[in-house]
Amino acid sequence: MELVVDGVGHAYDDLVALDGIDLEVRDGEILALIGPSGCGKSTLLGILGGLLRPTRGEVRLVGALPPGTLNPFTYVFQDFALLPWRTVEANIALALEHHSLGAAERRAAIDEVLALTGLADFRAALPKQLSGGMRQRVGVARALAARPAVLLLDEPLSALDAQTRDLLMEDFERLWAQRRITAVYVTHNLDEALRLADRVVVLSRRPGRIREIVTVDVPRGARSMAALAGLHERLWRTIRDEAASADREIAADAA
Repeated sequence: MELVVDGVGHAYDDLVALDGIDLEVRDGEILALIGPSGCGKSTLLGILGGLLRPTRGEVRLVGALPPGTLNPFTYVFQDFALLPWRTVEANIALALEHHSLGAAERRAAIDEVLALTGLADFRAALPKQLSGGMRQRVGVARALAARPAVLLLDEPLSALDAQTRDLLMEDFERLWAQRRITAVYVTHNLDEALRLADRVVVLSRRPGRIREIVTVDVPRGARSMAALAGLHERLWRTIRDEAASADREIAADAA
């Protein structure tokens, strides 16, 4: 199943955020979105998941939904978005509560994602009892419980320290190898994009347009910093000047 973006543009009143986005997210691939601050990455992700209606253009799914899919699109957020009064298990169950599942099916789905994310021993814990990395694992487990056709991740590691980010990237790689979920991954971090993605879409500064799509042709098991150095430099050259301009523009707006 593929996700097709056809001529999508979006404006907030007079502010044009996105313009002329044509894109295909292929079945089973991880597609990363990068670009300078304010280029519309999160806006595009919101349009992909149906949270925003584009000003023009359309997004459509092509092909049959994977077996057992409860939600075509499911989000993983930067700030974890967990309910603090619910346990790990109850936070995951939130994704299943509006679906016609029996108690045994719901329990099996929760048990499966707890095992996948290494949270089985923490099912009764509250979010405040967990580290940031563990809380984000709960967010991932909750998203996976609905067996989405497309997983949408909005800077899921940006609030975490470097060591925890590395551990979570290992988790994402392992989960993708097991589930082969189609995913769109928004990030400012070029290392994350290159380590996780099959292709990297570079957006221009506002209004966001696709400047380049870079294929990461290094096998996942061989993606060392040295092996990715050339691609990293290519991406940085593409966004460096626009990133600096976007930062100056944001500073001027705040003044």
